[in-house]
Amino acid sequence: MEKKIGFIGCGNMGKAILGGLIASGQVLPGQIWVYTPSPDKVAALHDQFGINAAESAQEVAQIADIIFAAVKPGIMIKVLSEITSSLNKDSLVVSIAAGITLDQLARALGHDRKIIRAMPNTPALVNAGMTSVTPNALVTPEDTADVLNIFRCFGEAEVIAEPMIHPVVGVSGSSPAYVFMFIEAMADAAVLGGMPRAQAYKFAAQAVMGSAKMVLETGEHPGALKDMVCSPGGTT
Repeated sequence: MEKKIGFIGCGNMGKAILGGLIASGQVLPGQIWVYTPSPDKVAALHDQFGINAAESAQEVAQIADIIFAAVKPGIMIKVLSEITSSLNKDSLVVSIAAGITLDQLARALGHDRKIIRAMPNTPALVNAGMTSVTPNALVTPEDTADVLNIFRCFGEAEVIAEPMIHPVVGVSGSSPAYVFMFIEAMADAAVLGGMPRAQAYKFAAQAVMGSAKMVLETGEHPGALKDMVCSPGGTT
């Protein structure tokens, strides 16, 4: 990819995108500009990845072809309003803020702007994320493909219509928390039975990961896979 990539804000999720993108080789570190309000954080990212440290959000907006807005939802609209006059005509802005609609983003940036609303989840931090990508009407198929390829650097990504984002939040965005609780509960039971805790976590987490892989790779209905484990008079 020859496009210049910008990051405004770079917390855990922004760093996951940045790291996955560089590791994939899709872009070189010299094609990436990052701005955060903390000079120390930008300097650390420069030292770690070799990216360009921008001095302002406006600088990122002026330079980058694709801008990832990765600030907290509470300040997203304010930040976007401050960069809109610095954007180029064909700039693409990708918001990863939960709960902010395409219409709200367009009101901040202008209704003539190309905008994508994306919803990654925390497994992106270990290159196993699932991201929904929702473009507005001005985004081209090429733009969408570029953004999908970026998110696929650290997991899977699919285009989702905006009305489906609420289900996405439940089934993908929030669900890791419930899976972690499930793993914790299974491990607690194993510890009660005498297993060392670290070993219990490993057994429980590997069982969940393997089960998920079976769903994805076999194409079988989850109920059918469940029946493969269960047997009359057995342990399950």
